[in-house]
Amino acid sequence: MKQKDKLCVPDLSDLSMSFCSPPVIVRTILLMGQRGGHQESKKLEISPSETMKAEDYKEDRGPKSEDWRPPSVFGVADLKNRAVGLYNIGQTCCLNSLLQVFFMNIHFTKILRRISVPVYGTQKRNNVPYQMLLLLEKMQCGKQKAVSPRELAICLLGHRVEMFVQCDAAQLFLTLWNLLKKQIRNPELVGKLSDLYTISVQEHLACQICSSETTRNSSMLTLPVPLLDSESYMLKTLEECLQCFFHPEELTGHNMCFCEHCGKKTPFQQSVKLVHLPQTLTIHLKRFCFGRSAYIHKINNRLPFPQDLDFSAVLTEQQYQAYDNEKAAWQYELFAVVAHSGSTSCGHYCAYIRSLTECKWYSFNDSIVEQVSWDDVRSTYGHSDLNWGQTAYLLFYMKKHPQ
Repeated sequence: MKQKDKLCVPDLSDLSMSFCSPPVIVRTILLMGQRGGHQESKKLEISPSETMKAEDYKEDRGPKSEDWRPPSVFGVADLKNRAVGLYNIGQTCCLNSLLQVFFMNIHFTKILRRISVPVYGTQKRNNVPYQMLLLLEKMQCGKQKAVSPRELAICLLGHRVEMFVQCDAAQLFLTLWNLLKKQIRNPELVGKLSDLYTISVQEHLACQICSSETTRNSSMLTLPVPLLDSESYMLKTLEECLQCFFHPEELTGHNMCFCEHCGKKTPFQQSVKLVHLPQTLTIHLKRFCFGRSAYIHKINNRLPFPQDLDFSAVLTEQQYQAYDNEKAAWQYELFAVVAHSGSTSCGHYCAYIRSLTECKWYSFNDSIVEQVSWDDVRSTYGHSDLNWGQTAYLLFYMKKHPQ
């Protein structure tokens, strides 16, 4: 009988986030939904996390080829017919699902196997990229059908990441990415990691009286798209959710901002324009929202998502700020789905991932890994009558023709 893990609201206190009021453009992590059907702030700031001191690492300052790798370590995604599970060691289904998504991404494992190795034992135990590399090697070298992520989980505990408790996949994904970026010492690899996952947007805040405008470039790790529109009606497709996310928002009434040019609070229009999409695009479906009584509930309603996604066909000219050659490369293919089953108080995570070497879909449910069909992946679309069934929560798309 599978242990049912509880799902919690993201605890943002350890992520050093700053919440600002208008007229400053807000850059926050999205809570998992809308309050009263309306969108909350749309932006996400990639936040700092703890890092090791430079002297704790043994840097390889000589040139490294792209094919360099530690002995015997190449990566789960490079192997055919060799999918390995991860044991649930106490409410770690969320961590296990995200790790499998990382490890099945050939572009990520190519970065991971080039990291510099810390010198001392203590630093090795506290280094997240290194512990992920060791786990990857353990998955690849052993003959077991599943291995334990215990050492990595203990390493994450040392960085104040709550383990063995209820988790939210979107928050944990951000936390893991921040730790990876901060603890990889090679600037070239940090740049490659950012190119692989980071979304670039341009934020706009315009006064509706004097037309003065504030513009700022920003980065996001995920696109947190709503499932409800501004009138609290269910959106019917992923494309509609994306259009809703990039649709300008009117700030009126209690949401008016102070305009320095007008010298008073005035109505503003807030919008986000897409500038650049990464090789691996992560979309966060905001299935968790606040009801009128401030009680968080889950939206199980059906939301189809396509295998192929062309952003240039989804967005209007007013919703992007990009060159034509950038826009021409906005064609994606679905790579992975992290699905949640259950409710806000009790649930479980698993991952559906398409092997980049075999082009076959696999289900990663903790220690159980098995090949599945596209119809099995489509079962995560959701349904309003679901009590326990799986619904997609994070979607990972891979660029078809990387530049």
